[in-house]
Amino acid sequence: MQRNGRSRQDQEHGEGGLATDDRPPALRRWGHFTAARPRLMIWAGVLLTVAGLVLAAGAMDRLVLSRFESPGSESVKTRAVLEKEFGEGTPSVLLMVTARQGTVDDAPVAAAARELEEELALRDGVADVASYWSRDGSPTLRGRDGKQALIIAGMGGTVTEARTELATISPEFTRDEELFTVRVGGGDEIFRQVAEQSRQDFLRAEMIVFPLVLLLLFAIYRRFAAAALTLGMGLFSVITTLALMHLVTYVTEVSTFAANLALVMGIGLGVDYSLFVINRFREELRLGRPVPEAVAYTVGSAGRTVTFSGLTVLVSLSCLLLFPFPFLRSFAYAGVGTVLTAVFAALVILPAALARLGHRVARKGPAGNSRTSEAWWHRTALRMMRHPLRYGVPALAVLLALAAPVLGLTFGTPDERVLPEGVSSRVVQQEIRDNFAAEEMDAVQVLRRGQAGTAANSAEIEATALALSRIPEVHQVDALTGSYADGGRIAEPGAAAERFGHEKDTWYSVVATHEGLNHDVDRLLSDIRKTAAGEGEGPDQIRIGGYPAELADFRAQLVDRLPLVLGLVLAVTFLVLFLMTGSLLLPAKATLLNALSLGVMFGALVWIFQEGNLSGLLGFTPTGTIEPSIPILMFCVAFGLSMDYEVLMLSRIKEEYDRTGDTLGAVATGLERSGPLITSAAVIMAASFATYASSGVVFLKMLGLGMVAVILIDATLIRAVLVPVLMRLAGRANWWAPKPLRAVHRRWGLSETEPAATETAEAAGATVR
Repeated sequence: MQRNGRSRQDQEHGEGGLATDDRPPALRRWGHFTAARPRLMIWAGVLLTVAGLVLAAGAMDRLVLSRFESPGSESVKTRAVLEKEFGEGTPSVLLMVTARQGTVDDAPVAAAARELEEELALRDGVADVASYWSRDGSPTLRGRDGKQALIIAGMGGTVTEARTELATISPEFTRDEELFTVRVGGGDEIFRQVAEQSRQDFLRAEMIVFPLVLLLLFAIYRRFAAAALTLGMGLFSVITTLALMHLVTYVTEVSTFAANLALVMGIGLGVDYSLFVINRFREELRLGRPVPEAVAYTVGSAGRTVTFSGLTVLVSLSCLLLFPFPFLRSFAYAGVGTVLTAVFAALVILPAALARLGHRVARKGPAGNSRTSEAWWHRTALRMMRHPLRYGVPALAVLLALAAPVLGLTFGTPDERVLPEGVSSRVVQQEIRDNFAAEEMDAVQVLRRGQAGTAANSAEIEATALALSRIPEVHQVDALTGSYADGGRIAEPGAAAERFGHEKDTWYSVVATHEGLNHDVDRLLSDIRKTAAGEGEGPDQIRIGGYPAELADFRAQLVDRLPLVLGLVLAVTFLVLFLMTGSLLLPAKATLLNALSLGVMFGALVWIFQEGNLSGLLGFTPTGTIEPSIPILMFCVAFGLSMDYEVLMLSRIKEEYDRTGDTLGAVATGLERSGPLITSAAVIMAASFATYASSGVVFLKMLGLGMVAVILIDATLIRAVLVPVLMRLAGRANWWAPKPLRAVHRRWGLSETEPAATETAEAAGATVR
């Protein structure tokens, strides 16, 4: 390989490594500053950690729970009207009463059940209560065998207040009495237990992650001081991120699930950046630099890369703020906080600690294992570039095969099967599926505006109810004029029917079959809307609410925002990589490779969680669909982490290219220097996420397994094979950009490389073999 152009290092410093330019780059000056004041920086880090611990200790109590609903959607507005005009909320909790002898219609059982209903209605936080016995014996509230019936209730206040109160109500109303047993279920109880399980998983993950990461770091460094220091940076990121989340709770809602992301991302990014900085510090020490100079040059080079990497991850996670859902926005707060604190630790606290520890973090003994690993990456890169098609085509075929299941991706809504078998609320819901013809809790609420719920309109109300009951997926319709099924009246209006009357409006409760709710809910809701509207009525007259409609609106708005989020993530990360490299092809290549690794991740999610492969081994029940918000979260996290590895690798490749002008040599040397680090970081990050693979909550299990898949694929087939192959095939085009954009890069580029050095390298790049 021909190496042309003046050496970058020769330009920067002469004999003895002293800089000849009067004003070193900003980050190197910062490195000198921290190396000269290590005690001050370390104490600042200690004080921040202590303050963070104080705030983080109260963070979990400030985090809140969220429902799957879209603020401002039709279903949420419909619920507000029903609560205001009719005093009718959406039921979210149920008590399943199972008679020990006889049926639920026996007089002693019925009397005791009514007392139970009255007791529940008196509890704080319970807004409204109804039951099989107070709803005139509604068939949807009675089991097929007559031994079971339901009491349903709506909870008042915020979802956090409701589920906090439910944590007391649930054990108190889980009873084994003389006449019957009582078990608690419903949507709020299911997701209360999901949150409870997630908290337990968070604590268990903490106990596993920290010692596991410490052992892995010791195996990498062979120095306990370096391993402990790296883990300390991860701990600092986790603690201060939780503290920042605590502060954010005073401005907006933050979901409890965001704490799980803060743990694994804080450890992962804190370790990633520390690995890169400490490895560069070791390189500078091997060059013979004094410790303060080694710190300064480390911050000037590795610090720049950490900054670029943090920026790309921050951009990806910030895009979650575009979704109007507190649940997803919470992950943005956690992710942004993690990036900021991890970068702060790597650029402020870590350099000061390195200045104090000095040679105690240098590799112990000969660097044989390290050199062997680096040599393997160098040889591998050269081998891939000598035979790009021989290695690139099979690697691409493997990735496409692993990603193929994503073509069958089907989004759906979550249910009790997100919990493990045997959890009380899941058992209750399964009994409802097995023994009840339909589920009253999931009734679709059809509000007709402008039609008074009075006897004068009884003929029109009955006609609408009859039409709705003829929809094949509808089991029962309740209205002011009675109850209907299969196009006929099955019950005369009783006292319970009065809830549908109001001087301005009326509404209908449409209870769908289990099959109707489990298949195409959107089509069912559309059929209900069209049937209720009839002919010649304006669209504003009919409003659809209820839990199925809330889930459908949530999913629809999520999918509607998805193109905007994806486009913004791709555009901004493309811009960041262009400003870093000055190339148009390299950001495009990075985007393509990230799309491949993300395809593998989504393919794994479909194959495992949608299709149910390995469900027995992993301990979950497949539903045939995937809830959409978790994959979207995983996209933003995985895209950011993939770009993290891309920046770490490209920075070393570009640094070598700027020095030599030789693309092939730069790729081989860049992989030699960054490959072992990326592999080590990937193993640690994968190990952190893998702790959630054993979670009892399917959402966290998906997050754990999906992230493990994308991280390992990205650090192996993508970085070891396709990166060198594509850069070899592109040749000089790797560094190409139109002249106007080259001027933009020289003016605004995020590089500390002097323009003269870059131009020399570009000119020398004409002779690349």
